[in-house]
Order: sequence, then structure tokens, then C-alpha cells
Amino acid sequence: MHSLAITGMSCGHCVDAVKRALAAVPGVEVEHVEVGSATVKFDAARTDVALLTRAVEDAGFAVASVT
Repeated sequence: MHSLAITGMSCGHCVDAVKRALAAVPGVEVEHVEVGSATVKFDAARTDVALLTRAVEDAGFAVASVT
């Protein structure tokens, strides 16, 4: 399980946008998204942190860190 600190989120619409963006990445299972963070599981054979970060950025937000 990985936690992403996400900047630029401020409301429920932001949460929904990030959730949709992450869920669209192949091999990703979104566990939880709230303002400022997301928790996901992913299949390392199908995706990686760079693709997760790109999906969040394409949705209009930034990933500050991944743990």
C-alpha cells in the first residue's frame, strides 16, 4: 500500500477527480482519497509511481511525496 501526499486539492470535487484519475491507471486499486492524500495499492508489473504521479498531475494536482 502506498500513500500519496497531494497538493492543490480543496474540496469533494477534487477528491473525485483524483479518485477517477488514479482508478484509470492499469493495475491500481484506490483504497482511500481525501483532501490532501490518497492511499492506493498497485500491481508493480502493470504500473509504477511515475504513472500514478502523472495521472494526478494530468488531473490538475501535484504529488508532494509517495510513501
